[in-house]
Amino acid sequence: MLGIAAAVLFFIAFLINAADIATNDVFASTNVMLLGLVLLALHVAGIANGRRVGRR
Repeated sequence: MLGIAAAVLFFIAFLINAADIATNDVFASTNVMLLGLVLLALHVAGIANGRRVGRR
């Protein structure tokens, strides 16, 4: 799920950058891309992947 959210944020960052949309500093394409990278790192680390390891 975090991987999908990261892909959506990357796409939004691409659209902001490609369309040259003027946004404030919070929603700049670089900040949106960095949020996507954080979600991607959490996904790769196995956080919130939905599978339980260990006891059932």
